[in-house]
Amino acid sequence: MAKQPSTRNLSKRSLASHGWLGLLVSAFLYLICLSGTVAVLHLEFERWEQPYIAETDTFTIEQVETAYTQFTERYDDDTHHYYFVFPGSGVPRLVMEDDNTAHFVDGSGNLTEKETVTWTRMLGDLHMYLHLPVSFGMIFVSAFGALLCALIVSGLFAHPRIIKDAFRFRAGGDGLKSNIDLHNRLSVWGTPFYLMVAITGAYFGLAGVVVSIISQAFYSGDDLAVYDKVFTPEPVLEQAVTRPDISKAMDDLLTRIDRENLIFFTVHEPGTPQQFIEFFVKAPEHFTYSENYQYDSAGAFLGTAGYEGGDGGKQILWSVYRLHFGDFLGMPGKVLFIVLGMMLTIISATGINIWLKKRKTQDALNLLWPALVWGTPGALVASAIGFFGLGLSPTVCFWAVLVLIGAVSLNASSQEQVTQKLKYAFAILTGCFLVTYFVVFGAAALSIAALQINGPLLLIALWSCYSAYSNKR
Repeated sequence: MAKQPSTRNLSKRSLASHGWLGLLVSAFLYLICLSGTVAVLHLEFERWEQPYIAETDTFTIEQVETAYTQFTERYDDDTHHYYFVFPGSGVPRLVMEDDNTAHFVDGSGNLTEKETVTWTRMLGDLHMYLHLPVSFGMIFVSAFGALLCALIVSGLFAHPRIIKDAFRFRAGGDGLKSNIDLHNRLSVWGTPFYLMVAITGAYFGLAGVVVSIISQAFYSGDDLAVYDKVFTPEPVLEQAVTRPDISKAMDDLLTRIDRENLIFFTVHEPGTPQQFIEFFVKAPEHFTYSENYQYDSAGAFLGTAGYEGGDGGKQILWSVYRLHFGDFLGMPGKVLFIVLGMMLTIISATGINIWLKKRKTQDALNLLWPALVWGTPGALVASAIGFFGLGLSPTVCFWAVLVLIGAVSLNASSQEQVTQKLKYAFAILTGCFLVTYFVVFGAAALSIAALQINGPLLLIALWSCYSAYSNKR
């Protein structure tokens, strides 16, 4: 019996809705993967935003004391923490800050210019929240980590020959076979990395949901009680409210650690009886983010948090950050994570490429997808032009340019044309950005802090231009 027209129309509309929903989910996953790959260099981007700041690998206790005194005298804001960041953080600069404001510190300990990480924060927020409200965005993005785990496992089971064909690649044709082979080959080669990133990514947002459920079930809604079972709780102190003796604490600390491993310290709850100093120190030969050394206001040693040699579960949870962002092994480790992250980004893109090429219909989806894939890098560069050159919000610039690219792409004759034009556009935007950057920062644009980002960016732009020209032929 033939289907009724209403049934056929419903089926057709459902299929179209499925296609648009699939594109939307894949778009989010692509944005998360690409921004995460770029965000591996978040510390380098912080230096790049202010390349003229003097850099150093050394510090003295006198510098720290002077900076702390000047900062607390200048800012009497209601803050729950003061921080001092050392070169061991990965950024060879000294920074004094609270929950609201940060200043660089010179060789004498004096506060200098305010720290600005606006563009870097935009990039990080894109990866962690997709620029959605923080609480919802974190859970939303983390859910994609769980989804990615499912995609990885199901993909492996769906291709029984995936290991056997690990080095097979078929070029030519309409690109379908090459996309399939590229998708499958990269999937095999980086599977352990993809699973690690997916699991740790899911942890960041979904852990909070799990904690809330446990606290409601067993701790009368007290989330802190759950965290105290997993992480080291803050010390319970009874002491007079005095200025923290940072010098005495650091004198003792430097007899226990190598000073180049010092990341930063925090003064918790300043101006209260619960005030204490906590030093975060790198743990060599461990993935754990740090070992923490705690001191009371008088500078007396209280103990360590036990993240380096304590309970195995505690060490694993304290290692999630480094494992997710590749924050170990220095620059070689970051380069490795960038390569693997780009492989995952390509997999997320080629998956939809395969689906589009297998479809029998050609519609707006075929134009909007390459617009997203090749337009996102250009939108990131455009956001940097807007921020550095015009002082505009990089977040607003990014989304405005990306929406504009999508709208313009709908007038293209084919997805190949969209890809080619956007490759050229990326190269042109990069050229405009580099000129803008040099005009704004002058000689500082030739510093290591600037060149370590702008040099690779220029090479990528040249490749993009060459690739577009080659495809044209």
